[in-house]
Amino acid sequence: MRFIGPSPDVMARMGDKVEARKAAIEAGVRVVPGTDRPITDAKDAKEFVATHGLPVIFKAAYGGGGRGMRVVRNEKELVENFERASSEALSAFGNGAMFIERFIEHPRHIEVQILGDNYGNVVHLYERDCTVQRRHQKIIEIAPSPNLNPVVREKILADAVKLARHVGYQNAGTVEFLLDADGTYYFIEVNARLQVEHTVTEEITGVDLVQKQIRVSEGNSLPNLGLEQKNIKVEGTAIQCRVTTEDPAKGFQPDTGRIETPLNGQVFRSGEGFGIRLDGASAFAGAIISPYYDSLLVKVIAHASSIGSAAAKMNRALREFRVRGVKTNIPFLLNVLENDKFLKTAYDTNFIDTHPELFKFEPSQNRAQKLLYYLANLMVNGPSTVLATKLKPSDIVPAVPPVDKTRGHTVPKGWKHILDNEGPEAFAKAVRNHKGLLLMDTTYRDAHQSLLATRVRTYDLLRISEHVSNHFHPLFSLENWGGATFDVSMRFLHEDPWERLVEMRRLVPNIPFQMLLRGANAVGYTSYPDNVVFKFCELAKQAGMDVFRVFDSLNYLPNILVGMEAAGQAGGVVEGAISYTGDVSDPKRTKYNLDYYVNLSDKLVSAGTHVLCIKDMAGLLKPRAATMLVEALRSRHPDVPIHIHTHDTAGAGVASMLRCAEAGADIVDVAVDSMSGMFLYGRLTGLHFVAHTGHDVGRGPYEAHVVVNDSTREVRPLRQEPIARVYGVHVGLLGDAYDVRYV
Repeated sequence: MRFIGPSPDVMARMGDKVEARKAAIEAGVRVVPGTDRPITDAKDAKEFVATHGLPVIFKAAYGGGGRGMRVVRNEKELVENFERASSEALSAFGNGAMFIERFIEHPRHIEVQILGDNYGNVVHLYERDCTVQRRHQKIIEIAPSPNLNPVVREKILADAVKLARHVGYQNAGTVEFLLDADGTYYFIEVNARLQVEHTVTEEITGVDLVQKQIRVSEGNSLPNLGLEQKNIKVEGTAIQCRVTTEDPAKGFQPDTGRIETPLNGQVFRSGEGFGIRLDGASAFAGAIISPYYDSLLVKVIAHASSIGSAAAKMNRALREFRVRGVKTNIPFLLNVLENDKFLKTAYDTNFIDTHPELFKFEPSQNRAQKLLYYLANLMVNGPSTVLATKLKPSDIVPAVPPVDKTRGHTVPKGWKHILDNEGPEAFAKAVRNHKGLLLMDTTYRDAHQSLLATRVRTYDLLRISEHVSNHFHPLFSLENWGGATFDVSMRFLHEDPWERLVEMRRLVPNIPFQMLLRGANAVGYTSYPDNVVFKFCELAKQAGMDVFRVFDSLNYLPNILVGMEAAGQAGGVVEGAISYTGDVSDPKRTKYNLDYYVNLSDKLVSAGTHVLCIKDMAGLLKPRAATMLVEALRSRHPDVPIHIHTHDTAGAGVASMLRCAEAGADIVDVAVDSMSGMFLYGRLTGLHFVAHTGHDVGRGPYEAHVVVNDSTREVRPLRQEPIARVYGVHVGLLGDAYDVRYV
């Protein structure tokens, strides 16, 4: 391993401000009057002031970046500022020793980029102007320094090279000077490293400093790298602005948060174009800006033929930035770039402190974001009227299906009776031994999740629940919970999803309830600790849940197994699900082939799943592929019930389900006709084509379906408008059961 940088001896000497000062004096470079050693006692500070007078500046002896710095103009503030600066240095650098020097009023801050090799060669790559500072922290850097007297420039550059040669400097570094109003310059320190602002030097010289550092460390000489002083030229002007997550309206208070996408009301977009370079840190959508690291978001570098052109490019680029979710200093940077004194380079290190107008900001109109919010609201909640009309929308009161209220009437027994009395294993065995095809009705959850963004209210679902209990009792299960239910219930419908489950259980005591569990994610959108998933399943079972369909969108087995174990320990029916993708009927598609699904099914069955599910959430399962897949699974696991879930995206959903039934599937997913078709499910009525084939679903679900379909037809327009607009579905295109008759 090879260290890239100066030798340890040079690092130790140049990294210590006192030692660097001694080296400058030895080399004949003018220095500001200061202490000849680090001091740790305020008494030494008093003695220095007594000799050299005020003002003075305290600097951290073993660090930089503006931390541990204080300017003292009043002797009464001397001790207090020394102690504060020392404490800050100790916290930042682990050493509270201070260096004191006479403070130069109203200077410009000029620094020279140097590069040395292992053979005594040293070159400069010209200077940078770092005068625009706040609290000794550079904000805007310019290369080369504008309006710098050419004679002074040559002297500064020569002294920087002289000092570097004197100490035997190797690799990249920066020699820093203060330039007073009379043209007198003073050495202040050496940064024995590559600095944040090296980018502007790279732009004007065309030299990749990072690459050259590596090449020098490999043993190359500067002449071999083409770096001789006569060959290094300046082309144009470059400006760098540091975009930080600080709020200039609140004293540059660091801001924290997440930069997200427009979907979450936040966004990141950078300004780019010819002559613009971006050196990014955490500048991307989704980045978390924490309080534990530097607030720098991105460095923006503009390169042009003159400082005016470079400033104009920078202005344009910064205005194109869009950062939502956290505050930035961009409004402040724009004020600086548009200030006349900045453009005329008539400034010093007090520029920001003496120009309060830089902190006057126009409130952001945020038009684009407001438009996004409006469109998002329109998509989710729909317009206030369907079309531009003064007519009031007609009131729709969905009809409530009739229910037998006669004394002594009890709901028919369903599969719930077997589950409650004999347990999950016996329940699964009974399902497997059942002659005929069983159905799971998704109307209560996934149907309106896919069609209406899960916006059907508990109120609407409960109104038809008693009828469902009386007439849909042959169903394998009702899917009514999990998935997006929790998120939408709480954030949009302002309902309690637990109350929904309890009330449904009260009205539907005879049909098993089924939910979708996202493995380790439970019903959320992030992974949860295992104990949370286990407790959730326990409470869900107590509230009335029966069948837990457990899946992971990437078929990541550890996530699935956590959910399966949690559901099993809670006493529920475990339905391990395999997410389907690819096409098992296409021999050219070898990644997700039959072997993949069969091998994964082996692991789920070995883990104790009661029911094996194929979850085709994108509607990719073609009829031929359905036959091949189910036959393979049935042959491999003859005693395990197989449950198939698909969507009718391509219009082949019913055909695929019929093929699944013929191949040996025990259960398929459907929805009432008014909530089916297209990106939804196969129609419940479509499955009646298996009548008299040995896979009969029975008359009950069909006869009851016509009544429930009428009710859901009337509920759907209340919730469908926004989703219809999203998917381009005609508002009036509703399912109709009356053209299908049971034979």
